[in-house]
Amino acid sequence: MSEIVLNGITWGHSRGITPLLAAAQRYSELYPNVTIQWKKRTLQEFADFPLEKLVNDYDLLIIDHPWVGCAAATNSVLPLDEYLPAAYLQDQSRNTVGDSHISYYFDNHQWALAIDAATPAASYRANLLQQHRVNVPDTWDALMALAKEGKVAIPAIPIDILMNFYMFCIALGEEPFRQTGQVVSKEIGVQALQTMRELYSKIDKKLFACNPIQVAELMSSTNDYWYCPFAYCYSNYSRLGYAKYPLTYANLVWFGKRRFRSTIGGTGLAVSSYTKHKQYAVDFAAWVCSEECQRTFYVQHGGQPGHLAAWTNNMANVLTNSFFHTVLPVMKNGYMRPRYNGYLHFQDHAGDPVQQYMLQGGNPETVLEEIDRIYQQSLVGEKMSLSL
Repeated sequence: MSEIVLNGITWGHSRGITPLLAAAQRYSELYPNVTIQWKKRTLQEFADFPLEKLVNDYDLLIIDHPWVGCAAATNSVLPLDEYLPAAYLQDQSRNTVGDSHISYYFDNHQWALAIDAATPAASYRANLLQQHRVNVPDTWDALMALAKEGKVAIPAIPIDILMNFYMFCIALGEEPFRQTGQVVSKEIGVQALQTMRELYSKIDKKLFACNPIQVAELMSSTNDYWYCPFAYCYSNYSRLGYAKYPLTYANLVWFGKRRFRSTIGGTGLAVSSYTKHKQYAVDFAAWVCSEECQRTFYVQHGGQPGHLAAWTNNMANVLTNSFFHTVLPVMKNGYMRPRYNGYLHFQDHAGDPVQQYMLQGGNPETVLEEIDRIYQQSLVGEKMSLSL
């Protein structure tokens, strides 16, 4: 039998690449005629480079769920509901972690399987808080008190600030993108920006160049920061032996009468429409995203599964200092971003004026006008796809 070679593209962190390399090796042992080769790219490349340009070169693609609107418009990846049994997809739906599974369902098709689940959650250095007799913050006031001491770290690159802008708007009572022509009302938007700046003005300026991985690395390798109130979570840093100082995860703080509700992330596994080996690519995707693989092999090799059975599994929680038990309520409460074709233009650019406001202050109404202008630009792609 001739050898089948599948090429995959993922992102270059232990959470993103290691479990896939292990799964590829095991799959080739089970099916000796199949070789799966994974290539990694940086987190920024993962966010920036158009996936529709990668489908010609890769059979398997790890994607971000806001891309599915483009997938539906271009048919660049396979609608997996046409290739997988209904019973399999029903199991995936029943065992979704928050909205992870449904986030890849768009325009009546399932464009990817939730292989990984994540959302911003709090993390802290338990040994440092204990040493200094500081309780884990559970309220906005407690968070601000610790921030004034210079012990709080937050990833503050534009994309993460934008995701947190959504979170603050929701905490103030309004979900973004519910109104025609604007991201959020002026009243809520101004209040969200001003409240965010109260916090961001207290953090180290170097954090404005840090993504969630870089913040986790700083917190787990130095004693400079004790607490992070919200950053996309990584179970790796709560595992013994992964970093010098393990992180412990916690729920988001209370903001008034409600806890913050963060913006879900995670990744999905899609199959290129241009693959020459559809059967094998779909079969691998179904296997690696199955309950059996997700709650055992995948999590054992550093993965952060998208299947609920892994999050509730005792072994997985022993491996991660109860990371999954702790973060699951945050995932279940998470907010799902828009996915229309064109949204990624907004996501790529709207964080810049928000970050500048966090750094320099200014007129928050001007910031809102700018992000609304970018929003209107992003809707052009949606209108074009609707007219096709």
